[in-house]
Amino acid sequence: MSDAGRFLRILSQSAKAVRSYTLRTVFCLVSVAFGIASITLIVAATEGAYQKAFEIVARFGPDSLLVFGGGEEARATGRRQKTITLDDIDAVRDAFSTAYLVVPMTAMRDVPVSYRNRKYQSLVIGSTSDYSRVWTWPVVQGSDFTDDDVRGLRNVGLIGQFLASELFGDEDPVGKTILIKRIPVKIVGVLSERGTTPTGERLDDRVIIPISTIMRKLQNETTYVSAMRIRFLDRENLYAHVEELRTFLRARHKLPTEEPDDFTTVSPREITKFLVALTGSLVAFLGITGVIALVVAGFVIANLFLLSVRERTQEIGIRRAAGAKRRDIMFQFLGESVLITTLGGLAGFALAFASSKLLTSVAEFPIHFSSKAFVVGMVLSWAVGIGFGLQPANRAANLKPIEAIKG
Repeated sequence: MSDAGRFLRILSQSAKAVRSYTLRTVFCLVSVAFGIASITLIVAATEGAYQKAFEIVARFGPDSLLVFGGGEEARATGRRQKTITLDDIDAVRDAFSTAYLVVPMTAMRDVPVSYRNRKYQSLVIGSTSDYSRVWTWPVVQGSDFTDDDVRGLRNVGLIGQFLASELFGDEDPVGKTILIKRIPVKIVGVLSERGTTPTGERLDDRVIIPISTIMRKLQNETTYVSAMRIRFLDRENLYAHVEELRTFLRARHKLPTEEPDDFTTVSPREITKFLVALTGSLVAFLGITGVIALVVAGFVIANLFLLSVRERTQEIGIRRAAGAKRRDIMFQFLGESVLITTLGGLAGFALAFASSKLLTSVAEFPIHFSSKAFVVGMVLSWAVGIGFGLQPANRAANLKPIEAIKG
């Protein structure tokens, strides 16, 4: 018999044994499936995190920086967070020649917003007429407010699509007047849909009004803003600008060397780090779970196959007496082990896919399945099958024909 024919015959005998020993197969398959599901989820979650990071960086703007008032220590201790002034905005605009947009922003959270008998608590942001440009967030209905609206402290605004749906339902919001606290604001435009942040915050739940209007009429403020957003023409020098901006603002705020920054700069790099860290906790948990599950699955396979060798001693002896070689016996048992772990790997991949749907629906976690996740899962399942099936296969192959038949 040719080697190919011998191999096919051994494979066929392995498949028959897998079908014959159903309980053993089920135990081994389930053990492997849980381990492979965890590992596959790790790979998919890692890929999803990086893909989401790239999407968010593209949305944030690879040429952009966001500077918040208040340093990290100030936020942790509850100290004053408004440290950026309108004069800072003008100074940055003058000092950085490649900054083609420098836009101030100030925000108020959980502000009562109403239209007729419908009420909602939303985010109200004050900015300039460049808000939609600086965020690459187009107005899809109506029009943007203008510089004249900002200079004139006018009560006009843009609305996000989620808030528009909550307040207006199927009505066209453009031209309608809402109340922000007790101030009437005419909606002049609707922003395009943006979805949610990685932490689940709705980006479309907001109203944008002129920064002069929110500062004077809602905050009684003339000097401080919450943040500024900057976009540079030379984005290849973005991280050099981060350091330059830090030095510039520290000098303007007259901070001693030993004092921490009283502002926080967010760049695309920080966004990527945040998402990777967010994924890290799940990866660590699933990694430990997956490794433990695979090791347990391996021991289950090894023990059940050693038991199977004892149960099938006579069968092995008869096959050896009929001319089967040691390698034939070894390959049969290894074939059974690999076949079971292959089925376990496929079941694990299906389980991981189902689990990912649950994760994305409950926590909106970024998960991306690719051929890489499938290949990693299958290679690991084969490694478990070969690694833990080798000892039982060796023991079966080394049984002496006469003793085996007697057993």
